[in-house]
Amino acid sequence: MAFTVRLFLLSSLLLLPTYVLAQTNGSIAVGASLSTAGNSSWLSPSGDFAFGFRQLENNDLFLLSIWFAKIPDKTIVWYANGDKPAPNGSVVNLTANSGLVLTSPQGEQLWKSNQTIAGVVAHGVMIDTGNFVLENEKSAKLWETFKNPTDTMLPGQILERGGKLSSRNSETDYTRGHFRLDFQNNGNLVLRGQRPFYSTATTNGSVPGSAGLQLVFNDSGNFYILRVNGGHYNFTAEEHAAKDYYLRTTLCFDGVLAQYFLPKTSVGNISWVPLWSEPSNICQKINADSGPSVCGYNSICTYKADKMPTCECPTGYYLLDPNDPYGSCYPTFKQGCENEPSYAQDLYDVQVLENTDWLTSSFMQFNDTTADTCSQSCLQDCSCAVAVYSNQTCQKKKFPLSYGREDNNLNATTFIKLMTVKKKKSGTTLVHGGSVLLGISVVVIFMSGTAVCLGLFFSFRKKHARFPQNDLDTNLHSFSHKELEEATNGFNEELGRGSFGVVYKGIIKIGSGVQVAVKKLNCWIQDGEKEFKTELNIIGRTHHKNLVHLVGYCDEGQERLLVYEFLSNGTLANFLFTDTKPSWRQRIDIAYGVAKGLLYLHEECRTQIIHCDIKPQNILLDDYYNAQIADFGLAKLLMMNQSQTQTAIRGTKGYVAPEWFRNMAISTKVDVYSFGVVLLEVICCRSSVDRENVSEERAILTDWVYDCYHDGVLDAIVDNEMEALHEKTKLERFVMVALWCIQEDPSLRPTMRKVVQMLEGVVDVHVPPCPSPFSRAG
Repeated sequence: MAFTVRLFLLSSLLLLPTYVLAQTNGSIAVGASLSTAGNSSWLSPSGDFAFGFRQLENNDLFLLSIWFAKIPDKTIVWYANGDKPAPNGSVVNLTANSGLVLTSPQGEQLWKSNQTIAGVVAHGVMIDTGNFVLENEKSAKLWETFKNPTDTMLPGQILERGGKLSSRNSETDYTRGHFRLDFQNNGNLVLRGQRPFYSTATTNGSVPGSAGLQLVFNDSGNFYILRVNGGHYNFTAEEHAAKDYYLRTTLCFDGVLAQYFLPKTSVGNISWVPLWSEPSNICQKINADSGPSVCGYNSICTYKADKMPTCECPTGYYLLDPNDPYGSCYPTFKQGCENEPSYAQDLYDVQVLENTDWLTSSFMQFNDTTADTCSQSCLQDCSCAVAVYSNQTCQKKKFPLSYGREDNNLNATTFIKLMTVKKKKSGTTLVHGGSVLLGISVVVIFMSGTAVCLGLFFSFRKKHARFPQNDLDTNLHSFSHKELEEATNGFNEELGRGSFGVVYKGIIKIGSGVQVAVKKLNCWIQDGEKEFKTELNIIGRTHHKNLVHLVGYCDEGQERLLVYEFLSNGTLANFLFTDTKPSWRQRIDIAYGVAKGLLYLHEECRTQIIHCDIKPQNILLDDYYNAQIADFGLAKLLMMNQSQTQTAIRGTKGYVAPEWFRNMAISTKVDVYSFGVVLLEVICCRSSVDRENVSEERAILTDWVYDCYHDGVLDAIVDNEMEALHEKTKLERFVMVALWCIQEDPSLRPTMRKVVQMLEGVVDVHVPPCPSPFSRAG
């Protein structure tokens, strides 16, 4: 049944083939090792399971993991280093004192198993159950993968109180995801996003002895909670014995906990069959208060017959990333109030959907109305993307739309605004609608989204003689200075300026024109053209949704210019520091985006990049206010003279980490410090230093926020904003994370990976100390 392949079984496409070397009894002697370059693994005696490295597709990174060895897709059931994939050339060694130790080619320790080992390891064993065990000379267990699960449980595995499963981030990304299954110390089994949204019936104390004792997956295929009184809370409706079937229970990246089986006699068939899933309908279960949405912006979550959620774009919308079916959808037309003509309402019609809604994004509601009035009101409102009519009430919603789902209990009619075929009142024909829309989609897509603009930009490169040729080993393209001068109309329209240079708006002349931002650099690496292009190669290979895309460059004579995608909503500074405060939800999403972009720069791209200049002016917003970091890599690309530029703010607490001025080593922790300041600005909607508009005790944002936090008056830092105070637990968590980030001592600051985990609520945040004890001591 092909429907099950979608969620869990695409690893045959995601992971490259790996070869194995068999052992006679699964035993591995101390001193044995595996390398990413060796294409070998340690097999269980039956050959059902293998332990070794799996290479991530389109990547030189590897996952130390256990998988079903006889199944064509080699489904992974455990992995050690999901948060820190190993580069090619990495080795895992089985040692006597530390157990399994994973090291990079440079000798950096990436992961080890000795946190819970009490004793000397004599050997390891890859058991037929899929459990890898470290034993002493008396064959007593010192450590095992069954006691340290990731997202999957196998028959014979037991989860004790305090244990948990954590989802991966996506089908292809094995970093820690949004969802977690906690078997709590009180005996409750809780599925949570950012807050619990599912709990079993074993509520502690409701019935004497009903609390859970263990979560059990037995050899008969039963998955249940063993209660203190000996009773069971069963998930499995029918038995499938492990001797006849391959079985697994997995917490998927979309938050669904499901059990699957596959007959051992039909291993050529890669379609796992689902037995059950919890929650029964995650599209309905999860909401903005409990955790992240299953689907991206403007998408609709639908619960299908296979008991798994799918995400679909409405008619007139397309996936921003065709390879991510759970991602955001963009309209194939430009919609909004900016420069919209007086006849704009004639451009649109509505598509009617039944029982479909997006939980957030409402900006207007009126009662005692009709469905037709609701529909017409949306057509006549340039801010309205969707109108939902139910029980004589109309709710109008604007972009971006989030937490979309089908729900038969809504009893609602949804009107989605689309372009239609009509005539302009003057008699000239407008180009839109139906099959005509497909014919002009290239033009309107140029207007609707910079990501799609750039995709078309690359696709045209072979068709247009004036398009520059690529002379780097990336997708970057070399422009002449004359081409960029023409594109910017003589560098006429300035978008902004900073320590690295001045940015101008331009249009690359392909099709109807692609908008770009052209940065003229003030300085460059003194070692010349070779080093300049070497660093551009590194920046050009970066690819992340929270990084501004670098299109090309100019390296001509004394001129050095960089060409970036143009983002329509400007800088985070312009977004935050205005008279109208952006919504709390938008600000939180922006904070997540910046954190994930920095995590990618620090840990996930091939060469570590330290930004060195994180501030709201270097964070841009796309059409849907998604945060994208700009100017990353420029500190390394250009001459390292930032200290001269930054001495002017040495006396204040801006964005610059203290170690810049203390002759200390510069590391990724300088970006963590700057992010902490930016996070406080996002929370408070004010600049980090403001000596003109606030009192003296509030002038330095970092000092004032710590005082408010210490005194327990968080409402003051958000100016009693009701939306933020409604999520006071999250507000407090975000403030605490920011205070950890701005610690004067770099060793106290978390990594960006830890920051992301704390923001998402998957890692506890402890009470932070005073960030600047030395500065405040006097």
